[in-house]
Amino acid sequence: MTTTPHGAGLGAAIRTWRNRLTPSAAGLPVVRKRRAAGLRREELADLAGVSVDYVVRLEQGRATTPSASVVASLARALQLSTAERDHLYRLARIVPPTDGTIRDHLPSGMRRVLARLADVPVAVFAADWQLVWWNQGWAALLGDPLASPPRMRNFARDRFPVGTGQTPLVRWPVTDTDPGTTDAALVSDLRRATGRFPRDSRLAALVRDLDAGNERFAQLWATGKVTANREIRKTVDHPSVGPVTVDCDVLTDGDTELKIVIMTAAPGSEDETKLQLTTVIGPPARTHG
Repeated sequence: MTTTPHGAGLGAAIRTWRNRLTPSAAGLPVVRKRRAAGLRREELADLAGVSVDYVVRLEQGRATTPSASVVASLARALQLSTAERDHLYRLARIVPPTDGTIRDHLPSGMRRVLARLADVPVAVFAADWQLVWWNQGWAALLGDPLASPPRMRNFARDRFPVGTGQTPLVRWPVTDTDPGTTDAALVSDLRRATGRFPRDSRLAALVRDLDAGNERFAQLWATGKVTANREIRKTVDHPSVGPVTVDCDVLTDGDTELKIVIMTAAPGSEDETKLQLTTVIGPPARTHG
């Protein structure tokens, strides 16, 4: 009979990684009076999109078999290295992601680059356009993504809604200079992803849902075009500063297909001043509705 050494199990690992991650590193507001330097359980739960009770049960060893999606969310929220992420999967008795499936994990080098872009709105999307990371500037310009359920933090689901009553990923109106081009590029980029990640169930479910539930997506999908996204200009109708026109550039990591989306305004322009103001004002109080 084998036993897990003390402090080496799933719950202990999650607790250790939670305690080492500071709120500022996780992009959360810094509160002076805290008993510990790391994240609180409720903060980790919010970042990972799970309940606080579930985090408690995981750390206490009362829950030992989280799903692959939960493990992926925890790894992202805890900012684990690739080796740590794989270890977390194995502790949960799940085979770590391999080629053919989408990776949500941000390499350490990418994190260093993102930390140096703190003065502009930046977000990172996975190959299926699932939002996996964003900074405070992004939340201030477009609204806090935490207001949307984790499954709905997907640019394609936001762009091609299915049904009614879904919480939008972008909280205020955004106008593209060429909406048709943006739609076509997004759909063709998803088609390219299906060839790159043929065994990814999340991507397959996304395409299946949108193809069956959104007529515009189905029309574009039927064309069979395969391209990558490109830069485009957008105007955000911000509730506090008014219309802000920004250039949206997409940088793609060749190995993981992670997409870094950067919003900038023309230097010295009124739009640049407004963009800076949104960061100063910060995102409005978060609501779930």
